[in-house]
Amino acid sequence: MATSKVTYTGSLRTNCVHLRSGDTFITDAPIDNNGLGQAFSPTDTVATGLASCILTMMGIKAHDLGVNLENSMAEVTKYMSASPRRITKIDVGLKLPSNTGEKERKILINTANTCPVHYSLHPDIEKNITFNWVL
Repeated sequence: MATSKVTYTGSLRTNCVHLRSGDTFITDAPIDNNGLGQAFSPTDTVATGLASCILTMMGIKAHDLGVNLENSMAEVTKYMSASPRRITKIDVGLKLPSNTGEKERKILINTANTCPVHYSLHPDIEKNITFNWVL
């Protein structure tokens, strides 16, 4: 069964539908690549997917550890090269609960660094993940 359906709607925009839930989002080409930049670009979704995967996998592990990660967040910065046009680096800055114990932090950091999206991205993409235990 397919996961999603993506329709090109013109003007460098796509409409993306998650088939199981019906949830949708659009993408726009970025301003620096002839687009309007009014929504996530396709490469933005890749970079954001890394952060989303990290937080999801950490959430699964945190549940097993009895740690509450609710309201944890990530700020994502994506870097592109021009030739060939591709993602060269993704910075993910995590903000996590400060009351998390050292043992649990180590386990959660390992979980973040081994999430499926992290492993799925090309090894030439530099991935900088920082853990700020400040919440």
